[in-house]
Amino acid sequence: MDEYNWPTRHPDVPGQSPEEVWTATLAALPLGTSVAGEVFARQPFGVFIRVDGVPNAMALAEITAMPEGMGPPALGVRIRGEVIDHVEHNHQVRVRLH
Repeated sequence: MDEYNWPTRHPDVPGQSPEEVWTATLAALPLGTSVAGEVFARQPFGVFIRVDGVPNAMALAEITAMPEGMGPPALGVRIRGEVIDHVEHNHQVRVRLH
């Protein structure tokens, strides 16, 4: 398996796409919200996170929003962070990791 993968829908998470739940995602994850979740996809620029309680949200922690010296966490790792931005054009919630 390649080290990097693109996010796909988890088979245990039924429901709608990030685009379809964008309004609900914004309401559930306002700026400054503390979040926890599982890394479900990795790219050289960061990791995608399945946020606890908001499984259809598309959350991204970019390398630039990780503590200094921290590399991208491995698939399946549980992480914690804070919502720092909402990106309308691709329906992503940006997260800074702790």
